[in-house]
Amino acid sequence: MSKYDIIFIGSGPGGYVGAIRSAQLGMKTAIIEKYDTLGGTCLNVGCIPSKALLDSSEHYHNAEHSFKEHGINISGLKTDFKQMIERKNKVVDQTCQGVKFLMDKNKIDVHHGIGSFVDKNTVKITDEKGKETKIEGKNIVIATGSKPNYFPGMEPDKKRIITSTEALELKEIPKKLIVIGGGVIGLELGSVYARLGSQVEVVEFAKSIIPTMDVTMGKELTKVLKKLKMKFNMEHKVQNVENTGKGVKVTALNKKDEEVTFEADYCLVSVGRKPYTEGLGLENAGIKTTDKGQVEVDENLHTGVGNIYAIGDVVRGAMLAHKAEEEGSFVAEKIAGQIPHIDYNLIPGVVYTWPEVASVGQTEQDLKEAGRAIKTGSFPMKALGRARASMDIQGLVKIIADEETDEILGMHIIGARAADLIMEGVVAMEYRASAEDIARISHPHPTYSEAVKEAAMAATEGRAMHI
Repeated sequence: MSKYDIIFIGSGPGGYVGAIRSAQLGMKTAIIEKYDTLGGTCLNVGCIPSKALLDSSEHYHNAEHSFKEHGINISGLKTDFKQMIERKNKVVDQTCQGVKFLMDKNKIDVHHGIGSFVDKNTVKITDEKGKETKIEGKNIVIATGSKPNYFPGMEPDKKRIITSTEALELKEIPKKLIVIGGGVIGLELGSVYARLGSQVEVVEFAKSIIPTMDVTMGKELTKVLKKLKMKFNMEHKVQNVENTGKGVKVTALNKKDEEVTFEADYCLVSVGRKPYTEGLGLENAGIKTTDKGQVEVDENLHTGVGNIYAIGDVVRGAMLAHKAEEEGSFVAEKIAGQIPHIDYNLIPGVVYTWPEVASVGQTEQDLKEAGRAIKTGSFPMKALGRARASMDIQGLVKIIADEETDEILGMHIIGARAADLIMEGVVAMEYRASAEDIARISHPHPTYSEAVKEAAMAATEGRAMHI
């Protein structure tokens, strides 16, 4: 039986990054992956392929709607959806091969098959042919991630009633697509097909889309997506989704408790994700789970059982690839005797629509509910010369600061390159900067980042200059 210092079950961002960090720290490391390719959901059927399709659809949308304004005339414009999917697959393959290269480079043993606990030190690996092998680890890390969630009545059949996985592999552009759920995944994939010509209709239980983000972001993103002709049905509770053979029929109750129906070619069920622990044999190691199916861990991501840890989507917290990466490194360094830390308040969230939405820290509504005295400053992207030059004038930057100390408590952005701009807020908040600190830093002109400076100035003394 092969013996290791540390074994990671799952090769997603948490697992493979944790494995690399473990190897860097001198540990004999193994990783177990049930699929043929490495990278988990993120690289294979999540973050990477969805961004590839988002970019392809945005190029098409720009060619159709804004190239003429730039002095670029195109005739006979049409989509080659098969090529879009093929390009997406190529990007995924290259990225997954990159992870395999990193495993080889760092001398990490990769075992393909389903990993399950025999006891707290032993993991059994069952390959696709049913062959079983066992390996032993001084430390074992559960990094099995998550899978698409659904509620009774909306069970996916993977044909007409689909999840995000199938939405990345459709053979046609739907004439009409219903999206159940106004969260990140549903809006990203919904916007892909809206740009390509689908009539997209969102059915959401909450009062606004992206309900976990700052309320201003939800309002602004709704305006943006309505310009793509996406329709929104808020405060609707889905009762049933039916595959009618040539399409789908969705039955829901509106906020007046009246029954309404929606019909389309496909229905994308996008109501979050749930931890994936099937077949892990957690009971054999005495590992407990919560009522949400998450593996219970303490502040050190330890399960309370011997030498077993858990990270990423399978534990509490936001289901984000970069959060899993930080936790993978954290566990490796903790086992190595170092003193790592993670500030979960400073893990940014991003919606990769166009424009993008990005957020870090606390929202205005949460701070008000907590009774915190705050001040805010906002600045619209349309007031920037750089935004007008690129025709990316939608959106704004919003900064929230403590009313007395001026310390930045949250930064929320909707606009071009928001996913990159948000890191200014993360760095500032890591060092407990004030809004005035950002306001007094020279920002290059013309750039989108000037909106961050102006929002900070607005939060400081209401003294934004360019509006």
